[in-house]
This record gives sequence, C-alpha cells and structure tokens, in this order.
Amino acid sequence: MLQIDRWKRVLIFGICLLGLLYALPNAFYARVEAHNDAVAQIEATGVETPELAAARDGWPSWMPSHLVNLGLDLRGGAHLLGEVQVDQVYKSRMDALWPELRRALSDARDTVGSVRRVASPDGVLAIEIGNADQMAAATEIVRGFSTPVTTLTGAGQQSLAISTQGSTLTIQLSDAEKAVTDDRTIQQSLEIVRRRVDEVGTREPTITRQGEDRILIQVPGIGSAAELKELIGTTAQLTFNPVVGTTADPQAQPGVGQTIAPSIDQPNLFYILEQSPVVTGEDLVDAMPASDENGLPSVNFRFNPTGARAFGAYTSANIGQPFAIVLDNEVISAPVIRSAITGGSGQISGSMDFDQANQLSILLRAGALPAELTFLEERTIGPELGQDSIEAGRISAIVATGLVAAYLIASYGLFGVFASIAVAVNVILILSIMSMMGATLTLPGIAGIVLTVGTAVDANVIIFERIREELRRAKRPFRAIEDGFREAMSAIMDANVTSFIAAAVMFYLGSGPVKGFAVTLTIGLVTSVFTAIFLTRLMILTWLEWRKPVQLNL
Repeated sequence: MLQIDRWKRVLIFGICLLGLLYALPNAFYARVEAHNDAVAQIEATGVETPELAAARDGWPSWMPSHLVNLGLDLRGGAHLLGEVQVDQVYKSRMDALWPELRRALSDARDTVGSVRRVASPDGVLAIEIGNADQMAAATEIVRGFSTPVTTLTGAGQQSLAISTQGSTLTIQLSDAEKAVTDDRTIQQSLEIVRRRVDEVGTREPTITRQGEDRILIQVPGIGSAAELKELIGTTAQLTFNPVVGTTADPQAQPGVGQTIAPSIDQPNLFYILEQSPVVTGEDLVDAMPASDENGLPSVNFRFNPTGARAFGAYTSANIGQPFAIVLDNEVISAPVIRSAITGGSGQISGSMDFDQANQLSILLRAGALPAELTFLEERTIGPELGQDSIEAGRISAIVATGLVAAYLIASYGLFGVFASIAVAVNVILILSIMSMMGATLTLPGIAGIVLTVGTAVDANVIIFERIREELRRAKRPFRAIEDGFREAMSAIMDANVTSFIAAAVMFYLGSGPVKGFAVTLTIGLVTSVFTAIFLTRLMILTWLEWRKPVQLNL
C-alpha cells in the first residue's frame, strides 16, 4: 500500500501545483477583480479606454483569474426582505377583465339589458344588469371568460368564481386560481428583481424566495439599502391611459372604473383617468436613455407587435383626444393625439436628469413588478465592517493553523512537519476549488475552513498513532508505516463520511450562511482526505526512500 507509482506521484504533485495556481489570484484580489471587470466591460461595449486597458493588463491574461466571491458579511452591501402584495394582482386581473366583459354583455343588450360596473372591494368585479330575470344568460356569457385551472391541486376547477344576487353579478378569482396566481406572481417578481439587480453589474447577489410571499435580496458591494431600494423598490409600471378630465382637488372622487393621478411636474394638477390602460409596460420591447429635440434627457421606448397594434388602433380612433403616460401612478405627460401613432415607438421626456433617465430605462427594460414590494427588513453592512471580518477571519485561520502545526511538530517531530505541510496545502486546495466553482465565501464559510484544518489533522493523528502502535510491536519502519496507513483507513473514511452526511443535510435544509458553511465543510472534507492519505503518504515515502532509516522514533 505504501508504494506509489510514478504516474500517481506526478498526479498528486500536479493537483497540488494546480491548486496553488488557481488559489493565487485571491492573494491579489483587488488587482484581479479590476482585471475581470475591465475584460467584461470591454467585451460588452466593444470600447477600450486607457483606464480599462490598464486595469485589464494589471493581471496576466494567461493566468487563472477566478476569484472566491465574498459574501455580504465580508464585502459589505445591502440586505432587504420584501413582501409581495399579491392581492394587488387580483384587482389588476378584474380591472383588465372588465372592458372585455362590458363588450360581450353589451353585444347581448337586447337580452340582458343595460350593463354598468358598480362599486366593489378590490379584487372583486361587480356588474349590474338591467334585466334581472336574464341573470342566467349573463352568467353564461361570463363563464365563457373562465378557464380551467392548470395545476394538479386545482384540477377540475375554473379560474373565475361567479355569484349572483338580485340584478348584481359578482366575479372574482377562484381559490385555486388565486393559489396559481400567487405562485406565478412571486416567481415573476423574483425574475424581475434579479434582472434589475443584474443590470447594474453587481456581483453574486442572493435573491431567493422566503415563505409564501416574501423575497430575500442580498447584494454585496452596493452602497446602501436605500440605494438598493431605489433600484428595485418601485413597481416601475408604465401605462397609457385615456384621460377623462383634470382637477385641482386631490380628494376628488373619480367615477367607477376611473382613477386619479397627479402630474409629475405640474403642482396642483390631477388627472382623472380610465383605470383600464390602453397599453402597459409589459408590451415594451426596449427602453434606452436619449435626448429629446431640445437636447434634454429622455427615454425612448418601443412596443412589441401586440402593443404597437393596440396603441395604433387607440390613437387612430381618438385623434384630438388627450391620453396620459403614467409611471407609478404619476402622469409624466398628457399629450393630445394629433395623428395615429402606428410605428410602435415613443419617447418619455420631462423633469429628469441623465442619471434618472438611465435609471428609468433600466427599470422599464427589466419589466414591471406584477405587484408592490413592501420592505419588512433592511440592513446596510459597510465595507469597513466587512474588511474587519475578513481580517479577523484571516488572523483566526493563521493562528489556528499555526497552533495546530506547532502541536503536530511537538508531538510527532518530522512527521508533524509533513502533516503541517499537508494542512497548508489543504487550505490552498479549498480556496482553489471555491475559486473555480465561483462559490461565495461568508463568515460561516471561514469557520468551515478553520474546522477542516482540524479535520485534516484528525486524519493525520489517526495515521501516526496507528504507526506508533505498529512500532511498539517491533516492526521495521517501512512495514510499520505501511500497516499504519492501511489500518487507519477505515477509521478515517468513517469519520469523514459521517461529517459529509451532516454537511449534506445542512446544505439541503439550510439557507444563506448555513449553506455557505456546508459548502466549505464539504470541500474541506474531500481535500483533507486527499492531503492526509495521498500527500502525507507521498512525503513520508519520499523521505523513507531517501534516508532509509533502520529505526524510527515517532
């Protein structure tokens, strides 16, 4: 067992050398990070400025440039816990359904009589018909707009719950459809938040679902929680609504199916709008910052074919009438339609600077959140605190490794030196694997690395103690070492397998920092077995072949 073929020696040495090569960039973190950012920006824009070229050339292109990503607690950044107001989606669904229902019921006016919408709670559509004795016919028309719920739990159920009382027809989403809508809304919100964060080039954000209707957002490297909220905290809902009228009274009561919105740049001016928009931001294909005809900041946008057709049809039928461009319930502008706009593109201009125009274009490109995101918890971790954590973790790792090495050398002499070298290589291999994986290192992750130092030592201690037992039986050094490695193997594997099971449970059942700890612990278990069984054995065998000791004192 102690003999190692030449190709295996080359392989062990090669793995250690490769690990050192891939771990090396972390010793020059700022320089390599600037190199990676410059390369990414040059590839994305195709523009190479002297500053970008200098940053790119700050690290050799032939060297590995993978880094261990630093988590929120090490790099600093922002932490937000948001709650998605899913009830708002029910209201939007009913508001969008009303124009189609009104058209269908109006076509059957000879049967059902007059049709009008009456006041009702949010998420509920109440319609009053003129001929109460024809309620069955009206209900049948409404059922034509209901669709089967396409989930296993909602199988056999319809999307709309319809009830009648007197001459009033009440419509709302069924419980099964609400469950489907809630899940879809959370998933859509997750994707939109992720796209918005990715637009500004942040590194390794953590954006995950928490519970039924909450989203956890952690973004390392961003300035503050307020900055992150500014980026994702708005719904950025762009709509084009017909204008009913204007008023100076913010408390004015609009009619049923109407809403009131303030002008963004004219104080004391409020617009009364049709609640159902002609086109929404969901029909946007692109939005880019630009300048208007006066050289002022603006945002150019373009609709998809569906949005372009709807917008073209509306403007063709309403020439001479005003319509409002509404962003987050504020009217940006309300131009009068001079001619049909069939090209599917337009421009938003007003009181904004170039930074605001760029931010608005990012929000519009990323899409509108389907519902408002209410922030329940927010924290800002400064980079100074993160740097303190890195320094504390570095010192603790060095001290722990130093004390362990001192104990090993004091207890086992030269063999303790071999074990100490294996422990150092073990840490290097952990960092190299995490770099290649693009894993994120957190404070619990540092604790996992320190713990694996002890795990690696355990394996070496077991081996050395077994060798001592064999020497007490008066075996020759070569035979004692060979038997010691063989007899220790089962104990080492059992200990590491049980630790691996615990790490796997933490990874699959835990979240955030717990997962970070589990990842580093798992990697450390693998590397510690490699360094203890293969690297330490190779160093001992090389020494035996060189010195050929007749007697061994351990």
